[in-house]
Amino acid sequence: MKFIVFTFLLLFSISFNAQKNCEYTVEVTDSLGTLKTTKEFLMFEKRFGNNENYIFFSLSVDNGTPVLNYQLLQKNSDFSRAYCVDPSAKLYFQLENGKIITLVHNNVENCGTFFRNEDKNVRVLSANFLFLINTIEELKASPIALMRVKYSTETVDYLIREEFQSELLNETIKPANYFVDYLHCVN
Repeated sequence: MKFIVFTFLLLFSISFNAQKNCEYTVEVTDSLGTLKTTKEFLMFEKRFGNNENYIFFSLSVDNGTPVLNYQLLQKNSDFSRAYCVDPSAKLYFQLENGKIITLVHNNVENCGTFFRNEDKNVRVLSANFLFLINTIEELKASPIALMRVKYSTETVDYLIREEFQSELLNETIKPANYFVDYLHCVN
């Protein structure tokens, strides 16, 4: 009997500790409701020549509704292409277990912001995506293998690596487990 209890406690503590601690950059409660947003997490990094592309995620819960905050950051010494989102924009995640999960855009048209920083052109596109019913449990259960973003005019695939050494942050990043590790922060 002691062995069964010990085994149960060990398994519970392992699964409990597998999730990362929630660090919030925004925690607001006012007359309109409650908003919490987790810190940004680097999901994708591609540096080639003068081109740099980064994708950051953060999670928000707005009055009980979980939201994925998506940010595409492009740096280039030449002209960089603009990506836009509109009501038809979607995020697709192919999980390692083979399932495909869809998130829908919140219907706000946006082509991002352009500015010049030192010797580079910078474009930043921020968008919010909503989780469909029953997708959160699937995302908690399996790591991500591939992300497809359907922008207004084209679709782009991003390979989500299990682990990589970020040149931007100078640390090891594990993006494939993002939802497994952090989705509990907004659910």
